[in-house]
Amino acid sequence: MKYAIVIEKSETGYGAYVPDLPGCIAVGETIEETESLIREAVGFHLEGLRADGACIPAPTSRAEYVEVA
Repeated sequence: MKYAIVIEKSETGYGAYVPDLPGCIAVGETIEETESLIREAVGFHLEGLRADGACIPAPTSRAEYVEVA
């Protein structure tokens, strides 16, 4: 499964979240660190859902870029 992630710049570094997995977030000092941490967070999040017997949400979000003149 592939989940879309969003990485945003903050005053102190970067934050990331997964639209299809509410509560699944990560923060880091660099984009690379934040991306690595959100990958780990997704794994832990799904592991926790499985352990609780909860349904694993299917990835439905999609990210695209638009070019503006």
